[in-house]
Amino acid sequence: MTVTITAFRQSPDRGAGLARDTRVRWALEEVGVPYDVRLLSFREMKEAGHLALQPFGQIPTYEDGDLVLFETGAIIFHIAERHAGLLPSETGPRARAIMWMFAALNTVEPPILDRTTTKLAESEEPWSEQRLRLTDDRIRIRLGQLSDHLGDAEWLEGGFSAGDLMMVSVLLRLKASGLLGEFPNLAAYVARGEDRPAYKRAFAAQLAVFTALSSP
Repeated sequence: MTVTITAFRQSPDRGAGLARDTRVRWALEEVGVPYDVRLLSFREMKEAGHLALQPFGQIPTYEDGDLVLFETGAIIFHIAERHAGLLPSETGPRARAIMWMFAALNTVEPPILDRTTTKLAESEEPWSEQRLRLTDDRIRIRLGQLSDHLGDAEWLEGGFSAGDLMMVSVLLRLKASGLLGEFPNLAAYVARGEDRPAYKRAFAAQLAVFTALSSP
């Protein structure tokens, strides 16, 4: 059976590749697995049919026969475990690639999401500017630490892995902020991720949804 994932019918990012289905599309493209996409409106995401698959009413979900998964970390780990190309075969490098997946989601992404919340949902609050400065400082600390580890390397641990896929996906949220540009090696790292053919296909597929909906 063909894998099916869910995605926004009208993505809030307007096709910029920041919606989390892009991460799953990218992983599937990297390993060469064909997939279908079921588009959902915000209303459909909160209906019983989707909640049976994703109890929090979010996207994406991943369906492969009787197996249903949600959370991009779990989905991409499953894909990487089943198909060659995203995890090294050796035990140590494999464990470290998985470690970087967790680091991207649990250590690097939280302050970045805090920044998004401050900008989008709290901009009218009297304390918004101060909170934004504090959040940016937290992000800079994390970026500095990551930059120091990466150094002049092309990828986090040897060759490209699911850890890099997840980390680049997280860092992409910072492109418009200017913060990423303060760390040239991280900006170049993200650019290398965006230059991968699999990422380009995933980005184009997500953008095509927005473009089709925007056409007269």
